[in-house]
Amino acid sequence: MSRAILRQLTATVTVALLVVGAAAPAAARTPGSVSPAPGGVRTVVRDAATGAPVARACAALVPVDAAALAAVTLGEDQLGRYGGCADEQGVLVTGDVAPGRYRLLVRPYDTTAHGWQWVGRHGGTGERERARVVQVRAGAVTGVPAVRLDRPGTVVGVVTDAATGAPVPRARVMVVPYVPDPKYGDHGPTTDEYGRYTITGLGPYHWPVQFAAAGLATVWSGGAGSRLSARPVRVRADRTVTLDQALPAGTSLSGTVRVDELLTYAQVIAFDAATGDLAGVADVGSGYVLRLLAGQRVKLRCDCAYTPPVWHRDSAGFDAATPVRVRRTPAVVDFDLR
Repeated sequence: MSRAILRQLTATVTVALLVVGAAAPAAARTPGSVSPAPGGVRTVVRDAATGAPVARACAALVPVDAAALAAVTLGEDQLGRYGGCADEQGVLVTGDVAPGRYRLLVRPYDTTAHGWQWVGRHGGTGERERARVVQVRAGAVTGVPAVRLDRPGTVVGVVTDAATGAPVPRARVMVVPYVPDPKYGDHGPTTDEYGRYTITGLGPYHWPVQFAAAGLATVWSGGAGSRLSARPVRVRADRTVTLDQALPAGTSLSGTVRVDELLTYAQVIAFDAATGDLAGVADVGSGYVLRLLAGQRVKLRCDCAYTPPVWHRDSAGFDAATPVRVRRTPAVVDFDLR
């Protein structure tokens, strides 16, 4: 195995360990302390109309904590922890879960029969912040009321450049943000050469949708800079609804990156300072350029060297990172990792 491959694997493992550390409670990360025993989650997945069990529906345990949400790296969704899949009786049991607060996103195997849902207090929802918060306690299995899956709907639309009206090809269209991987490409809906996209398999709820494309600002539906101020699209069961979106150029936030040896596929990633959602990703050469919206508050992380990632300013984690307020004039944030 070549030294370059070994270095890349080392960097990947380092970031993965930081992900685990960020998702664990602070007490578990205190030097010399004993990690609390893991807990678990148990629920049953059923068809909302008939009550019949739904097999092979899979869950993600998405942490409520913004720092844990931001602990993602190359090619990863902001989905937190894989929570397993329901058996033939619809029973879904997840073990070995770090104590903490989570929200459940359930994704059925057959998205022609049932749609995705965040598990709410009174049925499904498309809005993460309206989802039921599940408290996982050390050494205990937390029961969640039955998950009832509804019929799916479809969203279609066209993504355009706000300045020119031209269609934007290869825009990423996401209900769960993810860090793109330059090597393996996108793993969700993207626009075609005419700017058209299709999202299938969503439950009939209000869904905020994020749009991202090279050289333009990343926005949520309605042109918002944050999930919290997005204009959700109303998905309807067994129907197709339209959501078009124009992407603005935004404000340039750029900088130089000084490093002894640049990581393969180095990136500077912007996260919403309040929610932890991805707000923008820029590839790194000798420097980087992010396009963001005026008014956004973001925290920047440089995944740029064969060492642990560095947050602005020289911080080890999301919580300690210094927020950057995006204004209408270009801004500069440099990283020195030497």
